[in-house]
Amino acid sequence: MNSLSFPILSLITFLPLAGVLFIASVRGDEASVARNVRWAALWTSLIVLALSVYLWISFDPAVAGFQFIETSTWLSGLDVQYRMGVDGISLFLVLLTAFITPIAIIASWSITKRVREFMIAFLLLETMTIGMFCALDFVVFYIFFEAVLLPMYLIIGVWGGEKRIFAAVKFFLFTLTGSVLMLLALVWMWRNAGTTDIVTLLRTPIPPQAQTWLFIAFLASFGVKAAVWPLHTWLPDAYGEAPLPGTIMLAAVLSKMGAYGFLRFTVPMLPHASAVAAPLMFTFGVVAVIYVSLVALAQTDMKRLIAYSSVAHMGVIIIGIFTFTVEGIEGALFQMLSHGVIIAGLFICAGVLLARGEGLALSRLGGLAVRMPAYATLLMLFALGSMGLPGTSGFVGEILVIVGAMKVNFWVSLLGATGMVLGAAYMLVMLRAVLFDKFTSPSLDGLKDLRPAEYAMLVPLAVMVLWLGIYPASFTHIFDAPVNALVQAHTAALTLPQPAAPASLAMVIK
Repeated sequence: MNSLSFPILSLITFLPLAGVLFIASVRGDEASVARNVRWAALWTSLIVLALSVYLWISFDPAVAGFQFIETSTWLSGLDVQYRMGVDGISLFLVLLTAFITPIAIIASWSITKRVREFMIAFLLLETMTIGMFCALDFVVFYIFFEAVLLPMYLIIGVWGGEKRIFAAVKFFLFTLTGSVLMLLALVWMWRNAGTTDIVTLLRTPIPPQAQTWLFIAFLASFGVKAAVWPLHTWLPDAYGEAPLPGTIMLAAVLSKMGAYGFLRFTVPMLPHASAVAAPLMFTFGVVAVIYVSLVALAQTDMKRLIAYSSVAHMGVIIIGIFTFTVEGIEGALFQMLSHGVIIAGLFICAGVLLARGEGLALSRLGGLAVRMPAYATLLMLFALGSMGLPGTSGFVGEILVIVGAMKVNFWVSLLGATGMVLGAAYMLVMLRAVLFDKFTSPSLDGLKDLRPAEYAMLVPLAVMVLWLGIYPASFTHIFDAPVNALVQAHTAALTLPQPAAPASLAMVIK
């Protein structure tokens, strides 16, 4: 177990709250307050990023278990502890959150209404998200998981588009409904194991009869967060109405919370139910890859096309997770990182046009490759990464998932691979409409290329797309050990005799 002389996970998690306190104390005229709170939020998020990189450097990739563990008594009478730790699976999701947050804060420079409150909500969102990925107590995890709802609801509902209230309420209700079912599952597991410690729960066998009901509860919660088809219907509205910074966080980070839940809880804790449900999850993934890709192909709005492409890529991630193979799960993890970077870049490219007063209807765009060559280059790179072009991050994750699925079922692998073809179709349609078609709006003729702040957002993302694609081993070696351990434990659990259901549960089932 790795350790440091200071509680780095708590520092990374709660440092944004120090930024919140500072922002709340800023005084002055409206213009100076807006300027100061923007810079305060940005510097806070950059310090969190620096600490996260230090965490990455200090991490021992040879260890499959949790590292940097912090434990403190919280609810001693209930055996609930404040317990934090990361393994190779959660480490990069912490890094992804810390990397995306400063970029999203730079994107929020265009926010002019209630700037102080917006930055407070954003830093609270970062705290809750990182805390969720680091939590090693199920109650602490649940609190962070649910608390993410509040700042994101406000970000959509206060600073969103014309239909922001509808989108915010829909997002809130979908997520809350699934989370209530997960709370019931948590209470049952707490009673069954006598603890909420996640490490202990991972080692506590659960009767197969109970696993089915617990799986349904987890699917309702994590499936909504991951936008698994058919639980994805909140996503286009939320993505479409959220302000650009909120859309970036929703697509790049918050959608990974559901996939993380499947990997952390569903697969290792409910091996029998996961194995039985694998064909169903493959069906959900394949439908997302094919049907939702066709829906994306039919879109006439750039932002909604990108939103539906996100659902299709989450389908690939679901397929990879439920192959229960090293290649499939590592491909899903890599795709989570890749998708987070690429989708953020695509939404920022859409936001660049909105910032110039242009609409996103594909029929009203065109010819930007000549007028905005730097913009066109970066948009094309993100689109090619989304297609899974070799040399970009999208290729590595998708090919690993295809290989993992091939070991389980040829047809799942074949149908999942169609996502690369359909992804190329809708992305090429978007590129043609935005960059190469003859422009129809006179205002497009005077558009200026990228501004310094837009370079500051897009260039780091572009570098990551190429780094992940050219040298993937620099990332995959971090989660090799925990993924191998997860697959081995899952295989062993399916062969070991399972305990009988408690009498009370057996009566309920009958």
